[in-house]
Amino acid sequence: MLDETLEDLKSNIEKAHDALRRELAKIRTGRANPDILDSIRVEYYGTPTPLKQMATISVPEPRMIVLKPFDRSTISSIEKAIIQGDLGLNPSNDGELIRIPMPPLTEERRRDLVKVAKKVGEECKVAIRKARHDAKDMIDSLEKDGEVGADDAERARNEVEDLVKNASAKVDQIVADKEKDILVV
Repeated sequence: MLDETLEDLKSNIEKAHDALRRELAKIRTGRANPDILDSIRVEYYGTPTPLKQMATISVPEPRMIVLKPFDRSTISSIEKAIIQGDLGLNPSNDGELIRIPMPPLTEERRRDLVKVAKKVGEECKVAIRKARHDAKDMIDSLEKDGEVGADDAERARNEVEDLVKNASAKVDQIVADKEKDILVV
């Protein structure tokens, strides 16, 4: 039972790290990154459709994203959705391709994005602490029910603390790497 509890904790920590990476990928850096377009939904035959399902996305240069829509008639609606996406991007099209130049970030905007990254990292830590709380409650209930001994329960609690400490350090490292990406001019 203790092993299952620890495995659940490890699984929850890994899910929190994955969610953190996904959220941080959406934060814009100075370089072109197709992941920032993940949140864009295009109105297509009355249905909000993810941009990735409507166009091929490529990054031919460090400061340019190029979209090649599968259906040329959707170019204007894709452009409109990108502008309304509130990403600060200005797409332009030539009838076949949509080019999205990535404007350089100002120092103030970089600092704001670092704050956003740190906030996302803190939310991840909160999720990890919640998983720790759940694991400790499970260990306590197993000990109370007599399914595990006091020594085993204490050992499991110590392992939970070690896992959470390492997971929090990993979150700090992931956020620091993203912060470095954001601050590079």
